[in-house]
Amino acid sequence: MMDGNDLSAETSRKNIFSQAWTRISQLYQSTLDRWTPHTKSRWVGSALLVVIFIIRIFTKQGWYIVTYALGIYHLNLFIAFLTPKIDPAMDFDGDDDNGPALPTRATEEFRPFIRRLPEFKFWLSVTKSTVIAFFCTFIEAFNIPVFWPILVMYFITLFCITMKRQIKHMIKYRYLPFTHSKPKYKTVDSAVTVN
Repeated sequence: MMDGNDLSAETSRKNIFSQAWTRISQLYQSTLDRWTPHTKSRWVGSALLVVIFIIRIFTKQGWYIVTYALGIYHLNLFIAFLTPKIDPAMDFDGDDDNGPALPTRATEEFRPFIRRLPEFKFWLSVTKSTVIAFFCTFIEAFNIPVFWPILVMYFITLFCITMKRQIKHMIKYRYLPFTHSKPKYKTVDSAVTVN
């Protein structure tokens, strides 16, 4: 039979763990919130992590399966980053025989490009996966002997096929997932009068 003191001790122990977990979650989220506006710095840091990972793979001459899995995961993230949130191929409301498309005239409704995977989540997933893969290189069980040139050729083939399909999709539905600057509108001259 449980004593009242045992129940209160167990409750306070659970309470301490839940408070600690909540505090760690808050610190993690506040750190992510501080990093959000620093896009270039974040990507430079992630690229540096990938370079360190590749240097470790080259110096240790192993963990090619981990590298291959990381490459496939990064490719899937990149494809999700390039794909619109609402796939035009699945939009059956379009009145065009070629399917729906982004507006091309001023009279059409403006629909901005919204990614399936936002940039910040893309960066966070790339960074987390690279850190996890880096730590996997310290576990000998993941160092499975394979003939790595086959993995490289398979990855290159998969990359080319996937990107070809994605580019065809972009061309067919007339969207470009990258914007370099805000659109600039012409000003109306004050000398022009409306009759």
